[in-house]
Amino acid sequence: MASILIIGAALTVLTALLTACGSSEPRNLVESIKSGHVVLGTKYDQPGMGQQGPDGKVTGFDATVSEFVVNNIADRLGVPHPEITWRETPSAQRETLIANGEVDMIAATYSISASRAKKVDFAGPYLITYQGLLVRDDDDSITTLADLNDGKKLCSVSGSTSAQNVKKQLPGVQLQEFDSYSSCVEALRRGKIDALTTDETILAGYSTRYPGEFKLVSMTYPKDACVNDTQKKAGQPFSKERYGIGMAKNYPAAVTEVNTALKAMLQPAPGTDKSPWSVALRDSLGNETVNAWIARADAPGSQYQLFPDVGDIAFLTAPSTPCEGGA
Repeated sequence: MASILIIGAALTVLTALLTACGSSEPRNLVESIKSGHVVLGTKYDQPGMGQQGPDGKVTGFDATVSEFVVNNIADRLGVPHPEITWRETPSAQRETLIANGEVDMIAATYSISASRAKKVDFAGPYLITYQGLLVRDDDDSITTLADLNDGKKLCSVSGSTSAQNVKKQLPGVQLQEFDSYSSCVEALRRGKIDALTTDETILAGYSTRYPGEFKLVSMTYPKDACVNDTQKKAGQPFSKERYGIGMAKNYPAAVTEVNTALKAMLQPAPGTDKSPWSVALRDSLGNETVNAWIARADAPGSQYQLFPDVGDIAFLTAPSTPCEGGA
C-alpha cells in the first residue's frame, strides 16, 4: 500500500509538471473550460485593447471579450468559471502558440484573413475597425489623408503594410518606421513626427491614455487606385479589419461555442438597453470615440461599419473588384 501511495504521488507531481511546461498538442477550449483552467492569449502593450499593468493584471477590450466568452461558455456548460492564465501573444507568434498548445484561444487585435485561416480557426468577428491616423490635437493641418502629401512625417511599425500602402499612394510622405507603436506615440508627442497610422482601435487606446493630446483622423483613398490587383475608389476607407478569436483547428464545437458567447455579449443585458459588448468598448476606448464611430457608420451612404456580424466570415472568399484596365 505504501508503494502504491508513493507511485500515485509521483504520478501526480509528474502530471503537474507536464501541465506547467505546456503541451505540444493543440488545446480544445471547451475541454479546458470543463477542466477549470484556460490559457488566454492577448497583447500586453496596447492601451485600451490589451495591456498588462505593473500588478500583472491584464485590461482592455480584447481581455474583457475573452473573459466574457469563457465565463459564458462555462455558464452554459453548467461548470464553474475557469481559472484564467494570461499569455502575451505578439503578432508574429500567434499561429505558432496556438499550434503548439500554449494557449486555448487568442483575442489580440487579431484580424481574420485568408492566409491565417489556413492555420487556425476563427470565431467572430467581434469588432470591425479601419486604418486611421493619430495626430496631435492642436495640429489642424492634417484633416484628411491627402494632407500627408505635403511633406509630413508619418510613423508606423517597421514592415507595416498599411504604412507602405500610404507611401505608395502619397509619394510626398516621409515614412518613419519604428520598432513599436509606443515609440511612434512618443515621437508624435515630442513633435518629431506628424502622424501615426495603424488600426483605429489601437490609436484610440493611445488617445485615451493621453487625454487631450491626440485626435483621430479617418483615412480614405484620395483618388482611385489599384492596390494588390484590387480596385479602390476615391472615398473608400483604407483596410477594413475584422478582429476574430483564433483557436486550434479541428475543434468546430469550440468555434460554435465562442460565436454563441459573442452573440450573447452583443445583446442588451437584462433590464438595460446596453450590451456588455458596448459597455466594454466604451470603458476601454472612451465614449467620445465610440460615439464618433457610430455616427460615422450611420451617416447616409457611409462605407463604414462598427457592429460585427458574428459567425459570418464569407468575406474571406468574396471576390474582389478587379482593377480597371486590368492593372
